Amino acid sequence: MSFNPSPSVALARDIAQNLGKDQVIIITLDAAGRVGYISYGKTKSLCEDAKRLADVAFDAIRKVY
Repeated sequence: MSFNPSPSVALARDIAQNLGKDQVIIITLDAAGRVGYISYGKTKSLCEDAKRLADVAFDAIRKVY
């Protein structure tokens, strides 16, 4: 997998490493009520899986939030 230098992905990568996990999904919310997410996977396959799960979670949140 290619390295993603994005600060948000770097944060997710650091969290994954600190927790000893191969995948991380972070749901974000700001004061204006905007919802977002950051996903990270240690390998290309794990990254794709994390993004797929994050998409499902994000869609569910948008339906009720």
